[in-house]
Amino acid sequence: MGLFNVEVTIGNYQQPDRSTSVEALVDSGAFLSAFPASLLSELGVSSAARRRVRLADGTIRNVDLGQVRIAINGNEVITQVMFNEEGTQPLLGALVLEELMLVVDPVEERLVPMEAIEHWYR
Repeated sequence: MGLFNVEVTIGNYQQPDRSTSVEALVDSGAFLSAFPASLLSELGVSSAARRRVRLADGTIRNVDLGQVRIAINGNEVITQVMFNEEGTQPLLGALVLEELMLVVDPVEERLVPMEAIEHWYR
C-alpha cells in the first residue's frame, strides 16, 4: 500500500475542453478513485449510477459514481469515480492505477509503469 500525492488531470470525457489538474492522494488500498462532488459538477460530470460502498472507517454509504477522463504522466484512461463530500482530498484508487498500468513505488513515493503479464492459452 502507498500513500503519497501526484498531479493528475481530470476531465469530462465527453467534453475534452473541460478538464483541470489537481493533486490527488494515491491510496492503493482503496478500490475507487474519489473527487469532491463540486469539482466533478464544475467539469460537467454527472452521476451515472448509485452504489453502496464501505469507506475506510467502516461506514457504509450510498454514493454517486460517474465516468471521467484521467491522465497521469501522459497516460490517459476513461474510468469510474466516486462523487465525494466537499472538502475531501482527491483520491486515486487501485482501479484507475491498474487501468493506467501503473504501480506504486513506495520507497520513492511515485507511480511507475507496470509490465503486463498476459497468459495465452491454446
